[in-house]
Amino acid sequence: MRLTKRISDFFDTSSSGVGRAAFIIAAAGILSRLLGFLRDRMLAGRFGAGDTLDVYYAAFRIPDTLYNLLVMGALSAAFVPIFTEFLSKQKRKEAFNLAAGVLEWMILVLGALSLLAIFAAPAIVPILAPGFSDEKREMTVVLTRIMLLSPLFLGASAVFGGMLLSFRRFMAYSFAPILYNFGIIVGVMFFVPMFGMAGLAWGVALGALMHMVVQVPSVAEKGFFPSLFRRRLRFDGPVRRVVMLMIPRTLGIAANQLSLFLTTVFASLLAPGSLAIFTLASNIGAIPIGLFAVSFSLAAFPTLSFSASEKRSGEFFDTLSRTTKRILFFVVPVSMLFIVYRAQVVRIVLGSGQFDWDDTIATFNVLALLSVSLFAQGIIPLFARAFYALQDTKTPLYIAVLGEATFIGTAYLLLPAYGTNALAIAFSLGNTVNFILLLLALRGKVEKWDDSHFFRENAMIFLAAILAGIVAQLSKSVFVFFTMSELDTFAKVFMQLAFGSILGLGTFLLLCHWFRIEEYHSLRRFILSKVLRSPEAVSSVEGHPEKGGW
Repeated sequence: MRLTKRISDFFDTSSSGVGRAAFIIAAAGILSRLLGFLRDRMLAGRFGAGDTLDVYYAAFRIPDTLYNLLVMGALSAAFVPIFTEFLSKQKRKEAFNLAAGVLEWMILVLGALSLLAIFAAPAIVPILAPGFSDEKREMTVVLTRIMLLSPLFLGASAVFGGMLLSFRRFMAYSFAPILYNFGIIVGVMFFVPMFGMAGLAWGVALGALMHMVVQVPSVAEKGFFPSLFRRRLRFDGPVRRVVMLMIPRTLGIAANQLSLFLTTVFASLLAPGSLAIFTLASNIGAIPIGLFAVSFSLAAFPTLSFSASEKRSGEFFDTLSRTTKRILFFVVPVSMLFIVYRAQVVRIVLGSGQFDWDDTIATFNVLALLSVSLFAQGIIPLFARAFYALQDTKTPLYIAVLGEATFIGTAYLLLPAYGTNALAIAFSLGNTVNFILLLLALRGKVEKWDDSHFFRENAMIFLAAILAGIVAQLSKSVFVFFTMSELDTFAKVFMQLAFGSILGLGTFLLLCHWFRIEEYHSLRRFILSKVLRSPEAVSSVEGHPEKGGW
């Protein structure tokens, strides 16, 4: 027990502020993304954008579908709000009974479906990737079967993570993705030489196992010791509530999974490497989403759930509005940077070994098109969680269906003319439609919604980012003019990217200061008081807690 508490204390820290919690999640996310960079660079450098990575990414589709449908549907939409509701009413025993019941049923159902998918994989893969050769299909089946271990581990991990989010203990939860990426890297470095391509899948399974194990001490320290399968499985009231709330969310995720499924289908019909190119570009584009958008959304979710359960509409809107501005403050300038320096970013992250210049061009074109909608991709998780906190899972479902229909229709129409780029255009358009409809629906659902308060600073953030993007674009020509050299080495590309990033982001921050955007000043106070420990800033924040911001 002492060992469990020591491990828990090492990995966990409590934080009541949304900004501080998001900082913890984002800090761990930075390390996870750095490992993600290393993971993708190793994969691209070793295999290039070709058949091997097509197989690897196609093999993810069935396990990911099971995980997203049954795990993300339950935890995002239903489990956390109900678990938090029990905690807010000082009903810890009922909360733990709920968690135990959800965990038991999840393991049972995921285990049965994973076993079924293992046997059905040879029939599913030809439908998933009709353009693959017989050899690629056979290898996809092998990798899929191994990866089907991961939903079981990630399912249990998601229950533990949902509990830790409700307790506002974010460190172990945030550390889990780091170990997941580490497991995949171990697979590339050590398992591939031992088992061939199958080693990639064993690395995924190892990462999923580590994702779960790291959270166990923190959950155990809180007193959660379910006796799994030592008693009759129960489908009692709270568990039934989770399932009923889960159903619409699961259908909404099913719409999203359909688009991913069809992306794989469409990409398999294009040139070899198309699926790898789209996935690698998506991974880069997902960096600001994972670091900032998801971090803030997850950190705000317990607060939104509590405000909704207590019928505090004003507090609910304030949290939603403030979190939206924080997400846009980070995501929008990064998206501009990706658009302007798309070639440099792709070359720095992926450019090595078998990943040649043709692969780079194809990938940075997709990245630019995906980056146009990063603002929408960043806000959708928050807006969706706002509905979940209100225990409304049907509205996001209907909107998700419309967004995915937009994606599918656009991709189908543009694919013959634009190839892989058509998938990126359709993806961005579908997410933008989803964002707009969620925004309109929330305006009508939240009682104390204030348009002027919500839109004014968000518009200023976009204006500052656009002006900063123009400056960054000009800096490319200035850099080449003064250095008088071709950008033909890693060092030169890195220097140009660093120069442009500093100039562009610096311009953005100066404009935010000029426009008096509160998120800039909140970040500045947070860095001075919490990171640099400036005495004046600490005194200011302690004397006026509302100015602490983060």
